[in-house]
Amino acid sequence: MAQLNINGRSQQVDVEPDTPLLWVLREQVGLTGTKYGCGVAQCGACSVHINGEVRRSCSITVGSVTPRDRIVTIEGLSPDSSHPVQKAWLALDVPQCGYCQSGQIMAAAALLTKKPKPTDGDIDEAMTNICRCGTYQRIRAAIHMAAGTARGGGSIIHMGGGPGQPVTPAGDGSMSGPAEVH
Repeated sequence: MAQLNINGRSQQVDVEPDTPLLWVLREQVGLTGTKYGCGVAQCGACSVHINGEVRRSCSITVGSVTPRDRIVTIEGLSPDSSHPVQKAWLALDVPQCGYCQSGQIMAAAALLTKKPKPTDGDIDEAMTNICRCGTYQRIRAAIHMAAGTARGGGSIIHMGGGPGQPVTPAGDGSMSGPAEVH
């Protein structure tokens, strides 16, 4: 029997100590927002916070977590999706398929806790999660928006060419106009 502090609540789970935390969260506790992606801590779909640090729950065993450790999943980030990162994700339509997005949001929230006004370099260094749909520009734009450092849209869809110079669709379906990628 393991006792875990998940989203501020004490949970007792009857699992072997070598059970990955991801499976406990999903199967025993019923918190399915944390996703299985690769199982080897590479993709980040399973990202959660443990004591404020972003961690890949597929590679953490229940036996390595103590009752004092504070585990926060996407469900515990905010009770009503009002966290600034979640709001920015919605405002910029970041998800495409959406599968990796809970892990992306958790990584972004951890970054903003450490660096409230991150640079593009900070974002590149911290955001190591994989998005198979390639929404990286929208992810970066949403992090800047959540940090209050947005400099325009930042995605191919929401991109602006600077003040008063929007990117507009050209006749051939491409975009024309001066564009800054953020």
